[in-house]
Formats: sequence, C-alpha cells, structure tokens
Amino acid sequence: MGNKIRVAIIDPHPIFRDGVICTLEAHADIEIVDQGATADDAIRIAAASRPDVIVVDTSVRGGGMNVIDTIARECSTVRTLVLTMTADQEQVCNALKWGARGYLLKGTSGSELVATVRTLSQGECYVSPSLAASLLMRPNSAPIEAVKKMDRLSDLTPREEQVLSILKEGRSNKEIGNKLDLSEKTIKHHLTRILQKLQVRNRVEAALLASDRAYSTVSYRDRRNRCGLSVR
Repeated sequence: MGNKIRVAIIDPHPIFRDGVICTLEAHADIEIVDQGATADDAIRIAAASRPDVIVVDTSVRGGGMNVIDTIARECSTVRTLVLTMTADQEQVCNALKWGARGYLLKGTSGSELVATVRTLSQGECYVSPSLAASLLMRPNSAPIEAVKKMDRLSDLTPREEQVLSILKEGRSNKEIGNKLDLSEKTIKHHLTRILQKLQVRNRVEAALLASDRAYSTVSYRDRRNRCGLSVR
C-alpha cells in the first residue's frame, strides 16, 4: 500500500511493546517504522523517522512529558499518542497541555488503539471517552486560557450547537453524523467552522468550553485555574 500510516512505539516494557506492534502490524494500512524504550529514543526516532504517530508511555526513562513537549515543538508533524497505565486527571490534562494528540489507557482494546492511530493520522484528536468524561465533570474546572470569552459560543449556528452538544459526549464524527442524519464530511465542515468561531485548536478544547457554559456564571470564577489544553 502506498499511503500507510507510519507509527513508532516507545515503551519501557519489551513484551508490551511487542504486543502493540503485533496489534498494529496486523492492519494493512499501518506500518511500524521504529521502536524504543526511553525518552531519548522517542525524541531521536521522532526527528529521524518522522512517523505520522508516535505511541509513548509517559513512564519512559527520561520523562514522558519532556518527550511530548519536545516532539510538539521540534517535530510538529508527528502526533503523539500517550498509551499508559495512569488515569490521573492531572496527568491527562498535562499531557494534552504539552502537546499530546491522544490519550489511551493500557487496558484499551486493540480495535480502539487501531482506530485512535487512524484518527490521529488524519489530524484529529482522541481521548478515551471515560477519561474525557471525567475531565468534563471535574468540579474545580475552569476554562482553558485561550477560550475565556464564553460569548464566542453565541456565534454558533443552531446546527453547529447541535454538533457541539453531541461532541461533548465523546462521539466520533461518524457517530455525530448518524445522530443528525448528516454525512461525515458535513460534520467535519461544521467542526472546522466551530473551531474557528471558538478560537480553539481542537475538538477537546471545544468540548471543554461547551461544558464550561453548562455551569453557572457564579461557579465560572471559581474555576479559573483549569489546566490549558494544546493538543493541536
């Protein structure tokens, strides 16, 4: 195949790394270009091989967050997918803040991993629905730095509001389209317009901003210190 998704795997545990490689290589549209075990390996591979997606465990020696930040700054075309055991909300938030495009837990299914790699390769972002839901429900959350002006939401059309409302549930473009009886291409168009109007960089930020609107204006001021997301 001519347009395979080029993937690199960085994980400190060889047995797990081999399992991920076997899972991804079983699909004809995915090619494993390199693998490693440390933060230095990740940065070297990202720079030398320029994979479409690099899968990284944040527990790698040398610091997973350093990997995410360095790749986001120096290899902007490489999308980082965090695949780890840690479901801590702060770590999820920090990973996205430093530039990760996706976040999965190691208990995920092979099919979800493959689907996420494909999603990231298309320039989109993905966070496990359970993790995304927990972030949206954080009681002490505050709006992202880049989207403090909540009145941007009033610029959305009724259809865009519908799309955003379903997006908050963690739905994919295809699922949103099915629910609204619209094509996936049309949903992508609406999402592009939504991101532009809200002045956010990705669907995760849009969902978080929409979620903030659901809280009262009084609680809004109590939530000003929320971590920022910069995943795209």
